[in-house]
Amino acid sequence: MRILVTSSRNTFALDLIRKLGSIGHTVYASDTYGGAVGSHSRFAAGHLVTSSPRFATDAFIAEVSAFVTAHEIDVIIPTFEEVFYLATRRSDLPEGVRVLTGTFGDLARLHDKASFQRLAEDAGVPIPETVVVTSDEELVETIARFPRYFARAAFSRGGVGLLTNTGPLAGKTPVDQCHPTPEQPWLVQPFVDGPMVCSYSIIVEGRVTAHTTYVAAEQWAHSTAIAFLAVDSTDTIAYAQRIVDALDPGFTGQLSFDFVDHGDGLRIIECNPRPTNGIILLDAADVGRAITGDVDEPFVAEPGAERE
Repeated sequence: MRILVTSSRNTFALDLIRKLGSIGHTVYASDTYGGAVGSHSRFAAGHLVTSSPRFATDAFIAEVSAFVTAHEIDVIIPTFEEVFYLATRRSDLPEGVRVLTGTFGDLARLHDKASFQRLAEDAGVPIPETVVVTSDEELVETIARFPRYFARAAFSRGGVGLLTNTGPLAGKTPVDQCHPTPEQPWLVQPFVDGPMVCSYSIIVEGRVTAHTTYVAAEQWAHSTAIAFLAVDSTDTIAYAQRIVDALDPGFTGQLSFDFVDHGDGLRIIECNPRPTNGIILLDAADVGRAITGDVDEPFVAEPGAERE
């Protein structure tokens, strides 16, 4: 295949480029940043510097489209938030190119933490009690209900803007700096004890084709993981498939979930509808086949595998 991996500055994009290039695919990279590490991998056949997907969407789509045509790209694999713009403007891309992303409607349901909680509940995936608040007053009233609480914006990035009175991040964000609105609601939950467990899945035509479950063997500042240990995937792959089944038929893309292991089972917290570092725990050949969808059973990372 001839593949374009976007947002090549990400460590997991670099890993994807290396994996696919090492097994014989012709891989190109793109980013808005010319120095993006993945764009200069020896496994990249070339690279493209694009306009901002967010601030110059028309130019971004035009540049990607021209590159796809010039290099006869078969598959575009987004690795960060450009996934939303590629999904929205999919019809403007050259005919025949496959984009590893679901519809914008599905991505919005997955990315919005409030709608994702409803989606998980409907899919029968265990979640913590969740209250959605849309004003400063509701936020103050709701956190008072829980002796220990955890709150964050419905649209937020991992490790940023977390409000809690428990654990190592307690008090890091003052309540008076949090301002929910109907357009930007916040979620409030009781603080759930237990370690964080994460998963990453490749999905093709509504089937999970590759999956890994992992814990952070080491973290930076109680947030971003910098070492990864694969653990048993029995529950998480079942939950991932249930959520996929609740989306539009034929969903194709990459989904990453965060869970808390409460001792009596996993409870799902949120979804990133794109890859995360969990991909580094999968073998190159497995990733290559998973992307095509030509698999009988999902490829699953072996528990005990560790990567940094």
